[in-house]
Amino acid sequence: MKDTALLMENVSRRFGAGATEVTAVRDVSLEVRKGEIVLIMGPSGSGKTTLLLMMGALLHPSSGRIQLDGREISSLPEAKLPEIRINHFGFIFQDFNLLSALTARENVEVALNLAGITGREAAEHAADILRQLDLGDRLDFRPAQLSGGEKQRVAIARALANDPSIILADEPTANLDSRIGHEIMRLLRQIARDQGRSVIIVSHDQRIKDIADRVLWMEDGEFKAISARAEDPVCRMSVDCESAYSAEWRGQRYYFCAEGCRDQFLAGPPAHGPDGVDYRGR
Repeated sequence: MKDTALLMENVSRRFGAGATEVTAVRDVSLEVRKGEIVLIMGPSGSGKTTLLLMMGALLHPSSGRIQLDGREISSLPEAKLPEIRINHFGFIFQDFNLLSALTARENVEVALNLAGITGREAAEHAADILRQLDLGDRLDFRPAQLSGGEKQRVAIARALANDPSIILADEPTANLDSRIGHEIMRLLRQIARDQGRSVIIVSHDQRIKDIADRVLWMEDGEFKAISARAEDPVCRMSVDCESAYSAEWRGQRYYFCAEGCRDQFLAGPPAHGPDGVDYRGR
């Protein structure tokens, strides 16, 4: 347990009551180790963001418990949670959430101010973190003057400002192109490995799976086995093999999200199969 950064046990979250009650997260258990990168994937509405909000003490679970470094936080009153959020979690959002009127350094300083660090100390510390992320020449730039990748690095600097043990990232590559998205993910992996911080990411982005120590699939508020899933060879969507459309081609079964993808595939299968073998001319 001493290597456990975050522990969730039988956590559920329900919204509404009676006939209108909706269960967004259902009896989820998860242990995240220190320095580990966990990627949680799944379709829209699967409960990923709700789960992330509960992890970060932004939302109380309806049942179950959450422990941070061995301390239960799910039963704490709201008055005690701001200190937990400020000093133990760093949040990264898909739309950056930078204040447009502030410079890069001032955006990072805001997080430090919330923790009681102000003045010259805050300014110097913010600048140091930004320099570590190769933004030393962008300290006095406002968000409108920064590229998407630079904005996300400022957001990462802000998340790191108060030395959190856990980084929570909600769709951090959603507004970035493939190359920049991979750069951001490599940066998060480096932070986890070099600084011993746990990084928990929720995302739809199939391209970033290679940076994670573990990939979990969430659907209908529950974790489901990734082994029971496959990638649609036409649209590249991840699909549940048990409920997906399927077809056999050249002795191998393929799975599809819809009849349209299946029919398109059978009308003209790709030159290369999922194993990389060139099927042209066979």
